[in-house]
Amino acid sequence: MKKAVLFMLISTLSFTGMNLMIKELETIPAFQIVFFRAIGTFILASLFIASKGIGFLGNNRKLLILRALVGVTSMTLFFMSLKELEAGTAVSIRYIAPVFASIMAVYFLKEKLRPLQLVLFGLAFTGVMIIKGFDPNINLKGLILALTAAFFTGFVYIFIRKIGKGDHYMVIVNYFMFFSLITGGLLSISVWVNPTPTQWIMLLSLGVFGYFGQVYMTQAFQLAKTNVVAPLKYMEVVFTILISVTWLGAKYTLLSLVGVSLIIGALILNTVIKKAE
Repeated sequence: MKKAVLFMLISTLSFTGMNLMIKELETIPAFQIVFFRAIGTFILASLFIASKGIGFLGNNRKLLILRALVGVTSMTLFFMSLKELEAGTAVSIRYIAPVFASIMAVYFLKEKLRPLQLVLFGLAFTGVMIIKGFDPNINLKGLILALTAAFFTGFVYIFIRKIGKGDHYMVIVNYFMFFSLITGGLLSISVWVNPTPTQWIMLLSLGVFGYFGQVYMTQAFQLAKTNVVAPLKYMEVVFTILISVTWLGAKYTLLSLVGVSLIIGALILNTVIKKAE
């Protein structure tokens, strides 16, 4: 249990570091960031797959491709939202994804929603509205980008559930990174910005942070029950807000923090309720 908690905290810190570096790369286009985010993780994941003798192409190839396509769409939109919003706010809104996933699961996976879950979803969206209505740093473009990213992330969860244990988790990650690499590379050609030496270091670090975030998160879920580990994932929001305030000089209003707390609190309770069924 202690190791699972430690691994999840390492994972959230890794993703936090990646998010904050992306926030700092404000002069670098989102497509270019997608390319660099993908290349590091793709190389590391490919080396892992090769060392374990796992097939690169996987079994559920159509689902793997669909998961990769919605994943790169979600990631690109989220990176765009980081250029418009404070990092903690963008991350919080992206975590609305489980709400979309639960609603989609009713249709695609024939799952049921409990009345209490609907109340919690309402609270989460109330948190978004509080952020939008009372945070002067919020703009409509950033909010739409973050919510749309969350919507596509909801589809990512559905496709991963469909794939199930039919493919190794690293194969799923590798498909995602391969399509992100190709998409980001092609779309960044026309908007390419030559990075400074510091930006080169940050760009090349994105894939490493993302890779270790993914690996440690997966190991945490393998070591302990989901309802124990999953709520710790939301520490990413806390870490992002704390570090962005102290390091980047970000400013959050009291009401925007109330909105963030509503979102995260509602989603943690939803996780606990679902896993208690």
